[in-house]
Amino acid sequence: MRNLLELSWRLLRGGGRQSMLGTGLTATAVAISSALLMFALAANVAFAARADREAWRNPVEAKGTPVAIEATAKDYVRDLSITVVDVAPLRDAPGVRPPGMSRMPRPGEVWVSPGLAELMRELPTGQLAARFPGKVAGTIGDDGLLYPDELVAVVGRTAADPAMAASRTDHPLTSTPPTKISDFAGRAGDETVVYQIMALIASVLMVVPLLVFGGAAARLTVARRDQRLAALRLVGATPWQVVMMTVAEAVITAFGGAVLGLVLYGAAIPLLSRIEMAGGSWFAADLWPGILPVLGVLLAVPLLVGLSAVVGLRRVVVSPLGVAKRETPPAMRFVRVVALFVILIAVPLSFRNTSVTVVAGVLGLAFLGVNLVGPWVVGVIGRITTRTARRPARLLAGRRLVDDPKSAWRTVSGVALTGFIAGFVGLLSPSSDLLSAPPSTAGLRLVVPDAQAAALAEQARERLSGAGVDAHVTTSGGSGSGRAKERTLTISLPSGDGYTVRVDTARTALAGLVPGRIATSPVDDQWQGIRLLDDVRTGTLVVLGVSFLVAIASAGITAASSVLDRRQAYALLRLAGTPLEVLDRARRTETLVPLAVMGGGSILIGMFCALPFVYAAMSVSGAVMLLTSVAVGFAGVLGAGALSRPLLRSVTANPAPRPD
Repeated sequence: MRNLLELSWRLLRGGGRQSMLGTGLTATAVAISSALLMFALAANVAFAARADREAWRNPVEAKGTPVAIEATAKDYVRDLSITVVDVAPLRDAPGVRPPGMSRMPRPGEVWVSPGLAELMRELPTGQLAARFPGKVAGTIGDDGLLYPDELVAVVGRTAADPAMAASRTDHPLTSTPPTKISDFAGRAGDETVVYQIMALIASVLMVVPLLVFGGAAARLTVARRDQRLAALRLVGATPWQVVMMTVAEAVITAFGGAVLGLVLYGAAIPLLSRIEMAGGSWFAADLWPGILPVLGVLLAVPLLVGLSAVVGLRRVVVSPLGVAKRETPPAMRFVRVVALFVILIAVPLSFRNTSVTVVAGVLGLAFLGVNLVGPWVVGVIGRITTRTARRPARLLAGRRLVDDPKSAWRTVSGVALTGFIAGFVGLLSPSSDLLSAPPSTAGLRLVVPDAQAAALAEQARERLSGAGVDAHVTTSGGSGSGRAKERTLTISLPSGDGYTVRVDTARTALAGLVPGRIATSPVDDQWQGIRLLDDVRTGTLVVLGVSFLVAIASAGITAASSVLDRRQAYALLRLAGTPLEVLDRARRTETLVPLAVMGGGSILIGMFCALPFVYAAMSVSGAVMLLTSVAVGFAGVLGAGALSRPLLRSVTANPAPRPD
């Protein structure tokens, strides 16, 4: 084993600068894959951490003796959401307290988050602080917050406080009725579950291309390595020795790349934490997935690269003479296309299953199916291109596609798989007008008991007048039956300059008028929906950004690797009189023709897989995103090819064979 490792190292080092460049390309590809794989894993861990920290605000009815009553509601200031948690202790229970707080809040106390405390200092008392008349007794720590700047207030009350008996049915999606609890374990909120599902689907869309890219990294400079190992087989090396040498070279290179990728991801955490999602940015600790996932990446990535390298050795082990003679391998079978069709048939059937994991798994298989059929399609394109060629560059490109369709596919696979993502998310991208935008000057409304509507309307006028707010209060509607019948106070405010200030002042003036009820506007009612749509757009951009980074890096690295693989053929063609421009044009043709066919096909497959999710026609933003993805993809591949042109010029300068 030691001799094999020494021989592998000597052969690698003996290949010279260009051989080391090939190894560097592999390590770079693995580093990029590892860093982005960590990001995809961390996204799920981060949303799970948020769900855990939010659970205490979703009270669960006590099965035994309750220790407190808990209720929640949403308030708003400056178009920002404030989570207000009312807590009324029922008995002493040492150790039972809301997360992020050192003790249970006492009646008349208010605990606030750092973000809310800062905002209360910045804004006049009549616009925010006066809504919480109790004494500010402490600051809520990170354990009780979803994100660093979240606005949260925990108000201590008595069990006899009317606010702890109000039904709060006016806003069932943003408020929780008073609930007797035995602890603050709570449960996962519906909104956080939605975000976790979206994170899982986004991870599938990111991880599959990363795994494909990572596996392809083992096949970079494959021709150089196959020629070298075939020569060793012909001089007497056993298949086992060839396999072990390949595994040693691939795993050592991949492990170094994986370590570098983890370092890059760790350095990027401060920047990634600024991405706002579900209301705010992230705690840096949320984006670190933990020791076990890190060790998993360090083990899985080199293992994947090693397995991919071993799979590619079949020709070397079985027919080393064929490799040495550079015989064209047999064409791939149509069964690859059949497998893709079977997977696509399973896509709509999987959505009958309520398991998100099953749906995500089938989407991942569709992704892999595109990657499976890609080389077969490239081979077909090569044969068509060869038969229809009228110029030398096109003939060279066609012959190259037929000779090694897998290598040609690796150059465009990143962009083609990004086309799958673009088609999937482009069809699902929500339109900006999906929610009917309420007028921003529609004033406020407050639900009140029907029997007290007139008296409360008069009190509202007095409070607003005392706060210096010019408002018109009217009573309308009616809901419920019997003693639960309710009416709505509508507070009309003059529009124009200072409208936001008037709204916040009016909210503060009306705070506590009806126990457990908060004055809201039509914009508030759609706040969660608007935020969700914004987050879907942000998530779409993040997924596409990661995909394009992988695609362009894949195109650039594989283009350079392809030049190194064929450097002797390029040099001999150049020596025979073939113009450098013809060689470069052939490279572009063998990249752009498969990209056009497979890129378009991948987009259509992605749109097909998105059909079960569709709730409306494609939006303008989705169409723009799709067209932009196509343009950026082609531009990225062209740019990657241009960057490897100096390397092409370099390898054609000396046709002498290298000792590798």
